[in-house]
Amino acid sequence: MSSRSARAWAEKDLGARARLVLTGVHEQLAGRLASGERRRARDLLEDLARDERLVAAALCDGAQRTFAATAAMPDALGCGVWQELGADGLEVTREVAGGTVHVSLLPISEGPERGWLVLIHDLSWVSRRAESTRRALFFAFGLVGALAAVVTVLVARFARRSWTEELRRLLPAMLGGGPGPPPQPANDFKPVLADVRELVTRLAAEEVAGSGGRWSAERLRQVLRRNLQGEGVLVVANREPCVHQRQPDGSVRALFPASGLVTAIEPVMRACSGTWIAHGSGSADRETADRNGRLLVPPGEGAYTLRRVWLTEEQERGYYYGFSNEGLWPLCHLAHARPEWRVADWEQYERVNRIFAEAVVSEAETPDPIVLVQDYHFALLPQILREALPRATILTFWHIPWPNAERFGICPWEQRLLQGLLGSSILGFHTQAHCNNFLDSVDRYLEARIDRERHSVVMGGRETLVRPYPISVDWPSRWMASVPPVAECRASLRQELGLPPEALLGVGVDRLDYTKGIVERFQAVERMLERFPQYVGRFTFVQLAAPSRTLIPRYQELNDEVERIAARVNERFGSGSYRPIVLHLSHHEPPEVFRAYRAADLCYVSSIHDGMNLVAKEFVSARDDLAGVLVLSRFTGAARELTEALVVNPYDLEAASAAMAAALAMPRAEQQERMRALRGLVAEFNVYRWAGRMLLDATRLRQRDRLSARLGADPGPEEAPGP
Repeated sequence: MSSRSARAWAEKDLGARARLVLTGVHEQLAGRLASGERRRARDLLEDLARDERLVAAALCDGAQRTFAATAAMPDALGCGVWQELGADGLEVTREVAGGTVHVSLLPISEGPERGWLVLIHDLSWVSRRAESTRRALFFAFGLVGALAAVVTVLVARFARRSWTEELRRLLPAMLGGGPGPPPQPANDFKPVLADVRELVTRLAAEEVAGSGGRWSAERLRQVLRRNLQGEGVLVVANREPCVHQRQPDGSVRALFPASGLVTAIEPVMRACSGTWIAHGSGSADRETADRNGRLLVPPGEGAYTLRRVWLTEEQERGYYYGFSNEGLWPLCHLAHARPEWRVADWEQYERVNRIFAEAVVSEAETPDPIVLVQDYHFALLPQILREALPRATILTFWHIPWPNAERFGICPWEQRLLQGLLGSSILGFHTQAHCNNFLDSVDRYLEARIDRERHSVVMGGRETLVRPYPISVDWPSRWMASVPPVAECRASLRQELGLPPEALLGVGVDRLDYTKGIVERFQAVERMLERFPQYVGRFTFVQLAAPSRTLIPRYQELNDEVERIAARVNERFGSGSYRPIVLHLSHHEPPEVFRAYRAADLCYVSSIHDGMNLVAKEFVSARDDLAGVLVLSRFTGAARELTEALVVNPYDLEAASAAMAAALAMPRAEQQERMRALRGLVAEFNVYRWAGRMLLDATRLRQRDRLSARLGADPGPEEAPGP
């Protein structure tokens, strides 16, 4: 655009210059034309052409014949140009061998002796000037950009240095070791001071409370012994860690449920002792417990106490199968299942929460116990316990996602659920996004004060801290001691399946639940065999699926659908004894599960919505050989941490099947690099760290409350300890 503007301006300027030239020589040219003095006319034109931009000139008579012209006048641009211009104009631009020229045709006189002056000006200088201008502008902007970059670096370095000095000045006061009154932060430092204080406080608390280093069962035990003086923790969960079932031959067998909650909480209870209060659901549970429903578990070890709570069939159906799993479970998971709400189920849910509250009160040894309430089965329990044990420190952990506020409003009892959870001292979720959704729900449906800087809710004069605590698995897993080496696991499992030693193996481990994406997983296996036929006959996917909630119609339908898809894939791609999908619909003990992990070439976790998903972390913990590839759904909380996995959208069968094929073809060096990074993260952020952080926060709150009780003062929400 700048070139076009410059050219238009130049053409206008040259037209004006041509008229000025004519004004200066008009009388002389008219006289030469009238007297027929061609030579003198040509000399005059040559004098005019000495101008640096006027390259040629010609004098034409009334018949448009050349009367005189300079030697440089092109034949095509002489007096013959009059025919082209005519009445349409007196100026035109033309391209010639030397570049662009501007042609002006100017009248000299009127009447029979009328003549015309043709002037040709050079226009190529316009392009040269535009190019020079562009180079100058480019250089100027480059210089300005370089100066701006230098200034930015200097300002950033100065700001970083000033912030570092400010942080060093404030750290002693944050840690409680600075002499004198705490220094006041600079105004520009205040927006990040809360985040810095949170990080420093948490790290300092972990280091002061513990012995330093990686969290382990022993470190957690020492921390709790130091902070609780030997007092146990009360855990409330629907699922018990050990189920006693009567076998067909009359014997009693102790089973360990395939549950992420049990996987996480059981090693913590081994470390800190205490009492686990749960629903006794096994067919031989009553006869293996005392008259109060108590027994020591695990069998033969007696690391902690299990207190079983007995429910009637009607209570279990309404509270567990009804409200919890036909209502809250689909409400909180984006899995295309419609929540079912029945008043009778709600009444049983409320009644069972009170039954468990009575069990907690009977097991509490002090008026201010630490109670860990687990999961969505007990949303009302914290408030009920708060009424019965006002000084209790209640830590509630919600193991599944929390929906956004609009979706949560589907529940007819949304206010009651929120009020129940706000009886907690601390409310934990897997991710900050779930915390934010909960705060938004409170903001929409309750009259409460939300402190988004501290991530807390104040209602009825009490503050509930809302915190993310990403759950994990024990490290090293206690089941590894009972599992053979990788080579032996690979050989034995392939032999059981009738596969050759070099066969490729994939594994999935889940409860049979529609949120786990087992249907989408089998469809991805089918699509992979379609797209990559080289794996037909070589690849087998083993799915360990423990039946779950079989009284609910949606789960019965899922069972039938999973079996139907597995049969279809096997019929399409199987031959002889080869089956691409091996489906085991039965309960599997942890040693069997870990053997499958260690034997597999890949593990596919395809949840379509999940709070965390500990199968992914269990697989990583099982692979001490640094082999195997984790293919992980991006809709799990684990995908936020395990970024070295192959993260996929399980609904995208093209991408999921390609990821499985890439996992099977991945070089051993890349497998080792990815698995080493994954194992480092799971080892550092293990279940003992998860529990330690929660329990340290809980003990600090209890210490504050005890001190306030001795002083006879209510600390109030503003004096609550920081996160």
